[in-house]
Amino acid sequence: MILKPFVQEIMAGAVLVMLLAAFTTGQFSNLHDAQELVAGFILLVTLVVFTLGKSPIFRVDRAGMAIVGASLMTGFGIMTISEAVDAIDAETIVVLFSLMVVVGNLKLAGFFMYLGKLVFTHIHSCKMLLLSVIFLSGILSSIVINDIVCLLFTPVVIMICLKVKVNPVPYLLGVAMASNIGSACTFIGNPQNVLIGSLSGIPALDYFVIAAPLSLTGLILLYIFIRFTYKRDLAKTFTIETNETSSLVIHKYLIIKTLVVLALIIIFYLLGLNLTLTASFGAAFLLVNTRIKPERIYENIDFNLLIIFIGLFIIIAGVEKSGLLSLIYNFLPPQYMEEIPLFGVMAIVLSNIVSNVPAVLLLRYYIPVDEQVLWQALALLSTIAGNLTVFGSIANLIVLEIAKKQGIKITSRQYMKIGFPLTVLLSAISIIWFEFVR
Repeated sequence: MILKPFVQEIMAGAVLVMLLAAFTTGQFSNLHDAQELVAGFILLVTLVVFTLGKSPIFRVDRAGMAIVGASLMTGFGIMTISEAVDAIDAETIVVLFSLMVVVGNLKLAGFFMYLGKLVFTHIHSCKMLLLSVIFLSGILSSIVINDIVCLLFTPVVIMICLKVKVNPVPYLLGVAMASNIGSACTFIGNPQNVLIGSLSGIPALDYFVIAAPLSLTGLILLYIFIRFTYKRDLAKTFTIETNETSSLVIHKYLIIKTLVVLALIIIFYLLGLNLTLTASFGAAFLLVNTRIKPERIYENIDFNLLIIFIGLFIIIAGVEKSGLLSLIYNFLPPQYMEEIPLFGVMAIVLSNIVSNVPAVLLLRYYIPVDEQVLWQALALLSTIAGNLTVFGSIANLIVLEIAKKQGIKITSRQYMKIGFPLTVLLSAISIIWFEFVR
């Protein structure tokens, strides 16, 4: 039993060494075909790991596979080191890092706990609690990354539900699904939209005007679906005692300071300034303080997500350089993909099979330079696609994992009972909307 993993690792290493030797000694008769084959294999393994969340054989997670895949692209000569570096969209990485610094300050200041105390102490019915949870999760996810909102907001919702003795499942479903819907209406609401904002060059305000009505419609539909499904659980009333939340440690100065910085980042971005510059300057300003050690902020940075992005940039660029994309085009010709219904369905399906970030990186090659509506459709549909299944987005998994640690079980059936019809309906409305504005 001890030798088995060792043998597996030795065999995997031997295969890689033999393949590298074949490449370097020119034993492949057609190097171009060989590069297509290797690039396709790297892409396939990467997508399998991203779909399952980890390797079925080795203990390699998504971030690890991103590193392995990027290394193989350069190791097999498909890309040079300089080409791999050029493939990385540095602006996306900087924006993600900067927003994580901002949210890290809000977390350390106790903002999310303070928000729960401020809002939920004035609510006395389950229906109003659900409505507040959905719209707070949606609004917060539109201005900061939704994964982080779920990470910080979910414990607050669980705490409230346990205190007032109500079934937490409908509210947690509301957090997860609303975070996806809310984040869809801006270019800073989730990682894939940050990427699309950088690649497309579409003004943030233009996208918000198009996407906000759909996000608002989605939040309303979500409330209706959950309220209908859990009508018995939501028929109760309750009272939250103010003194039960009075012991929370809140740093109001840091909350105000961080919110002002976040507001300025968003305002300057909407006015047309470069998001990379405004976000990085805001993050830098927040790091200059006398109250919090920078190490505590760095602990809240999701470096795994940054590594995933860097690796995927290199992997997809390697696939493009190898010529493999031309083979993919044979199965899905670009002229057909310019039709919004087919493009939208592909965005939803791919986002649930391989996750939304790889889906965006693959589908971007189908979008003509001047076709803004397809970029907007990709941003919105790849995000709301996260509500189709429980594995559709990282935000869903974060909520379910935190709930599981608190002894709260949410099954895939419970999730899909609401998520599947909601996503189908909202996607249909969105496709019709984009056809109308095109």
